[in-house]
Amino acid sequence: MHFGACGRTLGGRVSEDRKQGVAKARVCGGMELLFDGLTLTKATVQGPQAGGQVEMRHVIAHVKDHLLTERPDLFVSGETVRPGILVLINDSDWEIEGQLDYEVQNGDVIVFISTLHGG
Repeated sequence: MHFGACGRTLGGRVSEDRKQGVAKARVCGGMELLFDGLTLTKATVQGPQAGGQVEMRHVIAHVKDHLLTERPDLFVSGETVRPGILVLINDSDWEIEGQLDYEVQNGDVIVFISTLHGG
């Protein structure tokens, strides 16, 4: 699975047992400030339990808990992303793909883009 968007990358794949994965991501639209400007890193995302699939809710929790360096309230609200953050999975709006319930597949590209800009 790959996370992507305009500037920050986290790299990798979902393991064969699909209970964990290493991901590649980018963030943009001003969100890079929340991630200390880091442009490339690798991260392992765990499923909830043995035999469990890695879903988008796990990806978002991992990004919040391990990659975000400040102001988590600007990235997440509860277990989902805040309004104003566009999430794309393989260039499709994640609302079409099932949002938090989407089961991440090997080779997926996940992009987080902030659509809100201060004036």
